[in-house]
Amino acid sequence: MRAVLQRVSRASVTVDGNVTGEIGPGLMILICAMEGDSDAQADQLATKIAKMRIFKDAAGKMNLSVRDIGGAALVVSQFTLAADLRGNRHGFSTAAKPEEGKRLYEYFSERLRAEGLPVENGIFGADMDVSLNNDGPVTIWMDV
Repeated sequence: MRAVLQRVSRASVTVDGNVTGEIGPGLMILICAMEGDSDAQADQLATKIAKMRIFKDAAGKMNLSVRDIGGAALVVSQFTLAADLRGNRHGFSTAAKPEEGKRLYEYFSERLRAEGLPVENGIFGADMDVSLNNDGPVTIWMDV
């Protein structure tokens, strides 16, 4: 699975004028299931993200996890993370098929909840309007 994490002070996603997910301090997670991914990759990614120390402690050092600060996660599916950028027209053939991508997206969100995080979501496959305030900025790309 492939993810882009952004440390945020707030984030939201809107579909057809309706807010489907909204968080305060925490992580905006753009996620893409890749061809051949399984529950094992989603488990590994969720565990790593929940423990990742990218929030500031009292001394201003990045020593706290999203769990430590009582933060939340906004998880949004983004198949374009699978883009093959050779040439001028990109392809997405390395992304999981839509049915499997949706299943893994939902499974990943549940795994984050099992790690103790409040999780909000976008809508898989929808045209979404995503808004966020990147805190830092801190943006991390992950591939498992």
